Amino acid sequence: MAHPQDEVDRIAAAWQRERPDLDVAPLQVLSRVTRLARHLDLARRASFAAQSLETWEFDVLAALRRAGAPYSLSPGQLGTETLVTSGTMTNRIDRLEVRGLVRREPDPSDRRGVRVMLTDSGKRAVDDAMSDFLTREHALLDALDPADRERLAGLLRVLVQEFGD
Repeated sequence: MAHPQDEVDRIAAAWQRERPDLDVAPLQVLSRVTRLARHLDLARRASFAAQSLETWEFDVLAALRRAGAPYSLSPGQLGTETLVTSGTMTNRIDRLEVRGLVRREPDPSDRRGVRVMLTDSGKRAVDDAMSDFLTREHALLDALDPADRERLAGLLRVLVQEFGD
């Protein structure tokens, strides 16, 4: 089945014309991944904005939500989950606490430690944002049937594994 040409095809053809000595095949895949990532980022931002959340706020709230009841992690665990430093995480927790989306509580297993807990408002916000986001993600993948989605997920998994976690 022939597919209509897109902008990536035109870019690759132009490079091939100008630099026939180069193999531009990676552009056919990775330029499309880059373009898809832009659309995904816009969809995420729209979903989060509908709940008055920034991307980083969603990341912290989502880490707590994924932890399961009672939706609690230490600041260190949150930093690990969201790939930020302890100083950055402290600032983020402070800001989320002011908004009433999380609260700090003493760690029952360590008198010196604290646990960050998702509040009911935080749970509602992250749940609503995630539902909206998944609706948008499904729409982005509508052009693929389930078997193609699964195949694409497997292929992307192979590529991403090269970079580790």
